Amino acid sequence: MKKVVSLVAPFYNESGNVSEFFRRVNDVAAALPQYDFEVIAVNDGSRDNTWNELLEAHRRYPRVHVVDLSRNFGKEAALTAGLDRAMGDAVVPIDSDLQHPPELIADMLAQWEKGAEVVLAQRTDRVTDGALQKLTAVQFYRFHNKISNIQVPANVGDFRLMDKAVVEALRKLPENHRFMKGLFAWVGFRTVTIPYDHGPRGAGVSSFNFWKLWNLALEGITSFSTAPLKIWTYVGLGASVFALLYALLITVKTMLFGIDVPGYASLMVSVMFIGGVQLIGIGVLGEYIGRIYHEVKRRPVYLVRESHGGAKD
Repeated sequence: MKKVVSLVAPFYNESGNVSEFFRRVNDVAAALPQYDFEVIAVNDGSRDNTWNELLEAHRRYPRVHVVDLSRNFGKEAALTAGLDRAMGDAVVPIDSDLQHPPELIADMLAQWEKGAEVVLAQRTDRVTDGALQKLTAVQFYRFHNKISNIQVPANVGDFRLMDKAVVEALRKLPENHRFMKGLFAWVGFRTVTIPYDHGPRGAGVSSFNFWKLWNLALEGITSFSTAPLKIWTYVGLGASVFALLYALLITVKTMLFGIDVPGYASLMVSVMFIGGVQLIGIGVLGEYIGRIYHEVKRRPVYLVRESHGGAKD
């Protein structure tokens, strides 16, 4: 029997890209007749005509399974919904905006057939990103990998091929707040990397803005490292040592030269500095407490409003 390859594609307001995405995927499948392809297309609460176009793709292509989430849960949840339904021997998460070239799947499958259990697609450049996004992406990977035991490969997104054993391992992870790049790295398995050119969007604009990217970065850091909590322990220790030394200096100065008339400027600066340090520390602690708060409620990662064509339908 032919091996099955599952493509997991989240869609959020991608009405202008749906038809071209499936055309290119269909061309790839036609060029690889030794495999059976299925596509799990997850509509993540789109507000445009994406869902209707996905239903049309489902009617046109027999192996397209469409899932409509009850609202916009975010890309991580949409990926999880697709992975939960993927039945393939190999599974490929892929963006629907055409920045991930479906034609690269042939090279991924070649590496998989050689024994790789995970095939990463690594960007060769960031010409499609703005200057700020380029800088923050580089610094995020450096910072994350320094403070975490899990090394997230730089310039590698969700576009990859995973053996079904890897997908089964991912399904066992119970957390609700999911930083998929970190989870992909956490499960391990034999991994190879192939380069690719990250293309421009087919149509529309990215839904990711600086605020969403910032929150995603916080999610990644707090999901796989407690270093921020430890850092503030040392910051507090350093501030205490500084205060003790300053108190000794004042004592010695008073004993030798008497008491002068002090001003309030240095006092106010010290109080505001220590207060700021304390508030930042409380904020870092609050990030972790917030994660605990959301996890203990055990709400589902996503809810499905409607689906067609999958094995679970």
